[in-house]
Amino acid sequence: MRIIPTYCVVLVEPKYSGNIGAIARCMKNFGVSELYMVNPCDIDDEAITRAMHARDVLESAKIYKSFEDVRRDLDYCAATSSVVDKGEKACLRKFDSIGEFAEKIKDFSGKVGIVFGREDYGLYNEEIALCDVLLTIPTSSVYPSMNLSHAVAVVLYELFKVKQNRASEIQHIGAVEKEKMNELFGEILELISYPSHKTEKAKITFRRVLARAMLSIWEYHTLMGIINEILERLRKTR
Repeated sequence: MRIIPTYCVVLVEPKYSGNIGAIARCMKNFGVSELYMVNPCDIDDEAITRAMHARDVLESAKIYKSFEDVRRDLDYCAATSSVVDKGEKACLRKFDSIGEFAEKIKDFSGKVGIVFGREDYGLYNEEIALCDVLLTIPTSSVYPSMNLSHAVAVVLYELFKVKQNRASEIQHIGAVEKEKMNELFGEILELISYPSHKTEKAKITFRRVLARAMLSIWEYHTLMGIINEILERLRKTR
C-alpha cells in the first residue's frame, strides 16, 4: 500500500476573517481540505467571499479551545515562524527549511499539522515547544514577516510539489508512539538526576531529534526494547 501524509492547516487565534477565507482558498488549490482553528475570530461574509469555491473548507473546519487539544489530534506537528535561531546551540527555535521538511515528510504515514500563529504575535514559545519541528520562509531582512495567507500558500506549494513524487510503503510511528518515547526519556532524565535547569532544553532537543528521525514501526519497537531495559536497570538502583 502506498503511504502519503495527510496534511492539515492549523491556525492559532487568527484575528481577521478575510485571512481565513483566503487560506481556505489556497488550501483547496493545493489539495488540503482539513482546517483546524484555535479560538478564531467570527467567520463572516468576507471569509466566505474570499474563500470562493473553498467554502466547504470553512464549513468543515474544526474549532478548538486550546493548542494542546489540537496537538493530541496530530501525529506530526510543524510550527512556522519568521523568528528563528541560527546558532549552533539553538534548541527551541532551531529551524528546517520548507524544502528539507517537504522531502523528509513525504513518506510519513500519519496526519501532519502545519501550524501558523497569530497575525500580530505569531506562535508563543510554549506552542512551538509542543511541535516536532520549526519551519521558516526565507524573506528579506528589510521586512521579514509575511501576510498569514501568503505564508500558508508558500508552505503548501512546497509540500504539494514534493507530494507528487512516488510515495513510500513504510509505516511510520504516530503521535502516540512519539509521546511514549518522550515520556520515557523524561523518566530517564529524572532517574539519572539530570540537572533541573537543563531538563526542559534536553526534552525539546530529544523531541526534535525524534521527529527528524521519522522512525518506522520496526525501528520504534527496537529502540523501545533498549529504552525499557535501560529504565529497568536504572529503577533497580534507586
